[in-house]
Amino acid sequence: MRRMSLRPTRAGTVVLGALAFFAGCVALTAWQEPQPLQRGFIAGLMLCTSGVLLFAFGRFATALLVGGGLFLLLKSVAVLKLRYLDSQLMPSDFIYYVRSSLLDTLRHYPHLYTVGIGLGVLLPPLLYLVWRWDWRVLERPRSRRVAGVRLGGVASCALALWLCMLPSGPFARVHSRNAWQKMSDDAQLTNFFVNLHDADVELPAMADDAVAEQDWGATAQGAPGSMSPYPDIVQVLEESTFDPSIYDACNVPACRVAMFRPDARTRAHGMLRVHTFGGGTWVSEFAALTGMPQDIFGPGGMYAPYVLAPNVRDALALQLRRLGYLTIGVYPTSADFINGRNAYQAYGFDHLYGADELGLEEWEESDAQMFAAAGRLYDKLKKPGQPVFLMILTLNQHGPHDHQPMATLPRPYRNLLRGLPANAALNFDTYLARLHASDLAMRALERAFLDRPQPTVLLHFGDHQPSFNGLIRNLPRRLPPALQPYRDYLTYYMLKSNFAGPSLPQYPLLDIAFLPSMVLQAAGVPTDAYFTAATELRERCHGQYDDCAVPGLLASYHAWTIGRLHVYQ
Repeated sequence: MRRMSLRPTRAGTVVLGALAFFAGCVALTAWQEPQPLQRGFIAGLMLCTSGVLLFAFGRFATALLVGGGLFLLLKSVAVLKLRYLDSQLMPSDFIYYVRSSLLDTLRHYPHLYTVGIGLGVLLPPLLYLVWRWDWRVLERPRSRRVAGVRLGGVASCALALWLCMLPSGPFARVHSRNAWQKMSDDAQLTNFFVNLHDADVELPAMADDAVAEQDWGATAQGAPGSMSPYPDIVQVLEESTFDPSIYDACNVPACRVAMFRPDARTRAHGMLRVHTFGGGTWVSEFAALTGMPQDIFGPGGMYAPYVLAPNVRDALALQLRRLGYLTIGVYPTSADFINGRNAYQAYGFDHLYGADELGLEEWEESDAQMFAAAGRLYDKLKKPGQPVFLMILTLNQHGPHDHQPMATLPRPYRNLLRGLPANAALNFDTYLARLHASDLAMRALERAFLDRPQPTVLLHFGDHQPSFNGLIRNLPRRLPPALQPYRDYLTYYMLKSNFAGPSLPQYPLLDIAFLPSMVLQAAGVPTDAYFTAATELRERCHGQYDDCAVPGLLASYHAWTIGRLHVYQ
């Protein structure tokens, strides 16, 4: 018979305290998710995790304390990241921040050191006391039955946890939202755990090494340049921008905009095939900077700034920086938005300037304001003899396009298009009004960078179509039959320079992944083995990437660039 002591009283107190702590953790984590199903999802994960710990440790309060504490810690990290870095917590952050950015981040926020030190000092003795005074369950020395129950309990709770995480399981609806929602809404913990599945990366199919060598060996030495000195390069990602004149309803003069029309300085222009619709600027960024469309990496490619960028070993900015360029990115949001700062560092940029550094109000800038800020930055950083690569992102056309009534539009754009349903007309008229402002700003940017002696290449392109709340998909448009399958994935590109350079090909449709090779060719700079092969693929596939008509060529290209050159590893 056990001797009576204070331990049961201590154990009871510890267990009650652990129950209260776990309930508080649920309130501060699961119950902060915006939707009931998301709350149930996180609460279910917490219970399953605590169940695994209970059967593994055989201690009731310890399981609750550790299980609840882990979720509370994760929530705290998510809140801190959103507050200080304006971005959702993703599993890949534990690669980025532990490997490269953690100390730099803490250096900017010294009080986080205090929190970390406090946790390091207080947690170990607290866990020791709870472990020592805990209520011990299923603990009989040398009992095979108890050991079997505990092992079965761990397995059962782990299976329940796996089922909760399964995209087709009981919480399938929490997995069914699009990538933008999972990276930007308020379901912080739900998004974190859902992304564990969504962010799986699959390498594309590859041919064997001998075939790759046969197809691409001639590109291994790269290609020489034709320009000296090297020109500046300015590249503009125009948010949600497309040529409206291809739509049947857009048959008025306002639909024929100068920024889509070639002139004497145009080197190449036309339809651009992108790999996202209605959103996903970050994947168009990835393709336009690395030469790889995100969808060759499977569903996880939609999280390119988080899961693909850390593994990029060659990109446009990296190549230009090797040639002596100063590489600068200019963002209309915080530089940390959607992991931008880390991603741009991986892409080869010396610095990414966010709206706060530019003195702009993020999410509210016009194209003219963005271009003026980029011009000031260029003037400040430009050094004699050093070429500059300047990447600018805009937000003028970011949706929605129907959040303000028609009466608020500039007068020439009110009820401009006829024959459309009211909501579609509001979206399109709003788009045209904003497009007019973007067109004026682009003309000013061209004057600033092309009306000068300094040799300069200027590229601007649309990252994706706006969705107009899904209405744009059903609007009839004038397209050649060959382009109809891509109708929702067509924007535009315009490539100009203020000097005569190598002739550039014209394609009925150009994949966005080929923009880097087009820019390098227009600039007349040397290309390494990767971009020489990319130029060759573009020419042999007539501007198409995923749908290259040459059998087996894409598989051998991936075997060469990814398998041999390790541009992604």
